[in-house]
Amino acid sequence: MVNVKPKKGKSRNNLVFFTFLLPVVFAFCMVIVIPFFMGIYYSFTNWNAITGTEVKWVGLQNFKALAGDVTFLNAFLVTTAFAVLNIIAVNVLAFALALLVTSKLKFTNFYRSAFFLPNLIGGIVLGYIWQFIFTNALPTFGKLSGFMWLYNNIFLTNRYLALIAIVIVATWQYAGYIMMIYIAGIQSISDSLTEAAEIDGASYGQRLRYIIFPLVAPAFTVSMFLTLVNSFKQFDVNYSLTAGGPSGMFMGKAIQTNEFLALNIYNTAFAFKRLAQGQAKAVLFFVVIAVISLIQVYYNKRKELEL
Repeated sequence: MVNVKPKKGKSRNNLVFFTFLLPVVFAFCMVIVIPFFMGIYYSFTNWNAITGTEVKWVGLQNFKALAGDVTFLNAFLVTTAFAVLNIIAVNVLAFALALLVTSKLKFTNFYRSAFFLPNLIGGIVLGYIWQFIFTNALPTFGKLSGFMWLYNNIFLTNRYLALIAIVIVATWQYAGYIMMIYIAGIQSISDSLTEAAEIDGASYGQRLRYIIFPLVAPAFTVSMFLTLVNSFKQFDVNYSLTAGGPSGMFMGKAIQTNEFLALNIYNTAFAFKRLAQGQAKAVLFFVVIAVISLIQVYYNKRKELEL
């Protein structure tokens, strides 16, 4: 007869595990979970964060007000345009850099560090640095070189070029991070596959299309998801580089033409002191990002199976 003894060691390990996990779960609930559900509640009230003011339930009033909010509609459209441009720019550049630093070049580790370095700079600082470049460095260079279109300082004063400027800065910052994901995907490909294809006479373009692309598909799914979410949540570069400007007209009203959704929510809540309406925008913003992200992941996963 075999005597089964209680596994005291396993129980002790579980106790230690949950003891270390508890502070993290507590912090996550206090910072993320509880504020999230409180925000949903406040979006249905007249909350203004003023002490002593009675919080009243107003139902869908804050959400109905969004239908006539021209600034919110413009912010949604310009954020969508930025997201499309930024997703394309970041992923194309990141994948090209990944191919470069995984090739047989010297100092590839140095290149990887150099390309990743901008991601370590905070978005606020990065925005002010590039603001100096666009408003001072480039006009000075244009004056000295004779390129007067640079001297006229058009990048942050034109609504369309200002959007392109934000795309440039965001791509410069984030491409190095996404590059590391593509590097991991490329390095996971067996050398025997590419070598066999090369022996069979396949060109570099054919190896890229029929071997590298299909096998790196999971990395594309992750990278697309990250760049999609990051693009829609863009705030710091938008705030520090253009502050939502330049001013312009939209549907007959004066607006900040490049005010993204995150900045619009911030201004609604803290600049105009309409916290409940800002929270309603944030809830709708969350729903939009969640739906778009799920669609993107589902579509990319299907592509992975097809490849």
